[in-house]
Amino acid sequence: MSEAKIGDADRAYFNGRIQKIETESSVLVSSSKYLNHAGLRALISQEMLRRNGPDLPNTAYIPEVAQILHDLEDMPRIIELFEMEKARLPLFKRWLERKSLSNFTIDETQDCAPGTLGAKIHDFMVNSGYQLDLFFQEIQVVNDFTYYLRQTALSHDIEHMITGFGPNHGGEIALLSANMHAKALYFHPELSNFFSRIAYYLKAKTTMKDALFYPEAMVVNLEAEFIGAQQGRNWKYPLMLVDWREYADVQIEDIRRELNITPVIDSRWDDTNRLCNEDDPNYGVPMMEAAE
Repeated sequence: MSEAKIGDADRAYFNGRIQKIETESSVLVSSSKYLNHAGLRALISQEMLRRNGPDLPNTAYIPEVAQILHDLEDMPRIIELFEMEKARLPLFKRWLERKSLSNFTIDETQDCAPGTLGAKIHDFMVNSGYQLDLFFQEIQVVNDFTYYLRQTALSHDIEHMITGFGPNHGGEIALLSANMHAKALYFHPELSNFFSRIAYYLKAKTTMKDALFYPEAMVVNLEAEFIGAQQGRNWKYPLMLVDWREYADVQIEDIRRELNITPVIDSRWDDTNRLCNEDDPNYGVPMMEAAE
């Protein structure tokens, strides 16, 4: 039995102002629409407290949580914020009006010169086993909001290429952190929160599982969060606003200089999936050496 005991004095200090509020409702009800959603409660508790077992990968149920969070949004307010920010931010307005999708194909990038973004995208599509189009694949672009959904899904892996934050445990956390900070600096707080809503969930569940089950992954988590925040706060503007088609034939190094991106170009996080993904064949193999 643990010697860590929470006493009456502790409870009095933290819980002393709790008030019991009666209700006529026969079901759970609170002032939070998120807490009131039984499916969201169940998914978040499961996804924050479970292990990343081989039967249920780390990415499980992201679509379900994302759908619920979108369903609970106050969409008239979100559209109002879009219009407010279009009036304030010329780049945001241009991005939405042009509706340029980063739906690159293998054929159109095959002749891009070495070192260019197009060549990097071509290599990714041919050799990585992944696809650029990873979310909201069935949405048709008919307005500003649907364009935002499609384009930000299409550009996720391009952001990995440009930032140097690879598709691995450390790189994913770093990219989440960078985008959160860049958007918070640039957009109205409400709209920034909306843009990062699902990212906040992903970061929260990853941090909680690392903290509970994967100590070495948590060390990587903290480093990646810090480096990502540093890079994102230094960007010229959030990368979601970049028209990547304008940069297909530009050298990646030149893009980074223009957008003020200081990439992670070493291999520090390349093998970090094995620290927390129990379906990884090398799961449990340590990366760190014990101190002398």
